[in-house]
Amino acid sequence: MNASVTSLSARADTLSPRRRWLALAVLSASLLLITMDMTILNIALPDMAAELKPTAEQQLWIVDVYSLVLAGLLVSWSAIGDRWGRKKMLLLGYLIFGVASFLVVFASEAWHVIAIRAFLGVGGAMIMPTTLSLIRVVFTSPKERATALSIWAAVSGLGAAVGPLVGGFLLENFSWHSAFLVNIPLIAVGIVAGLVILPESKVPNPGRWDALAAALSLVGMTLLIWSVKKFGKEAGFDVPLAWAALAVAAVALTWFVRRCLRSDHPLLDLRLFRNRTFTAGIVAALGATFSLIAALLLLAQWLQLVDGASPIEAGLRLVPAALAGAVAAAIAPPLSRVIGARAVLAGGLALAGVGMLLLGLQDGELNGAIVLAYLVLVGAGTGSLAIGSAMLMGASPEEKAGNAGALEETSYELGGTLGVAVMGSISALLYRAELVDSAALDGLDPALAAQAEESLGAAMAIAGQQQLPQLAASAGQAFTEGMQSTGLIGGILMLAVAALAFVLTPKGTDVTRAAH
Repeated sequence: MNASVTSLSARADTLSPRRRWLALAVLSASLLLITMDMTILNIALPDMAAELKPTAEQQLWIVDVYSLVLAGLLVSWSAIGDRWGRKKMLLLGYLIFGVASFLVVFASEAWHVIAIRAFLGVGGAMIMPTTLSLIRVVFTSPKERATALSIWAAVSGLGAAVGPLVGGFLLENFSWHSAFLVNIPLIAVGIVAGLVILPESKVPNPGRWDALAAALSLVGMTLLIWSVKKFGKEAGFDVPLAWAALAVAAVALTWFVRRCLRSDHPLLDLRLFRNRTFTAGIVAALGATFSLIAALLLLAQWLQLVDGASPIEAGLRLVPAALAGAVAAAIAPPLSRVIGARAVLAGGLALAGVGMLLLGLQDGELNGAIVLAYLVLVGAGTGSLAIGSAMLMGASPEEKAGNAGALEETSYELGGTLGVAVMGSISALLYRAELVDSAALDGLDPALAAQAEESLGAAMAIAGQQQLPQLAASAGQAFTEGMQSTGLIGGILMLAVAALAFVLTPKGTDVTRAAH
């Protein structure tokens, strides 16, 4: 164990300050690419749905399959990176991401996009935990590392701001395919910069590769997410196949946990959860993304399909919230030195929860200005996740940086995927019930009525084709009410997560100093 720490530290200490910060620039650019890709997809989804006409389930899979594949492979790829070399793993992830983005040229059906998004998930699973583990190894000073992680998190906010703008520009001038193709030049730059700037990092004597544990994690995570999605789609629990999948997932993940806890060289060191600081960071990541990702996806659709914004206008309206998150992430470390890390983390999560609650409780008709004000609150609150990241990475030994990165990214992706599955399904159920009750579908061809019930995009397209303004108005109102209800649920959950993070974080936790 000590030999591993010495080897990793010695390698990091040879880097000059200039190269350390250049390495951070490359690693942060990886995150920028991923977050841009996610937010561009949100903007591109209506155009994509209009051309490909996916069912509601296919549309959910287009959004979710990336996270499903990524969450299933994070543990395995991070463990391979520890053995093979984290730099090599990152560059291979770039290459796969670029190839997958190019394949969209040949996409003409919804299932093509689902397959491409799955392939992107394979590359993303190589990229995301590797960026965090390399930051943990390169920045050995806790103060520098906290600053580096706050910049890393701020870049996520910038990606969320730049993505809609880039996506809006592309969609107003090109087809939705351009939302994927824009990744290719960025990937090319990332590969060259990574080859030149990044140091190699691997863990000496990491132990035998546990193929069974890798298979168990993949099967367990995949079936867990699929079963939740299936329950959501069926809007009930009388789904024998989903129960069977959930049972297999429970067995596989239980077996995986027991195998890891009993191993001297586990594929994933779950003993990290014995550290309360680490656990608090994971809880914050999981809880926040569960509530937020689905809400942002619904808001992107609301801005375009209900409020009438063009793609680029929708992107511009999301910029202030994203910038608020980036600024909050940048100031979180110095603020934590004044009022404490747990106050910043819990306070930020609570602020985001309040923003979601206010959106859900808003009386009367929603408008763009009201939504923007609440989104800025949410964005500013999520900046505190930079502290959560610094907490869990600082609480992890260097030789466990890959494990910590995998667990953090698994929390983000699992939270986001489950959030979209659960919250998205709740919103769809409420939308469908409200639309049917409105009588706007009365007299409409049954096939068209069924399509309108599937999604807001389909309802708006049918309303335009059939010249049915009442259908458009009713569908917009039904979607808005469903979105507000899920915002209310998400806000309550965020407040609960804030309270739990505060309780778990030890008093006096300082992310800018070495743990004792």
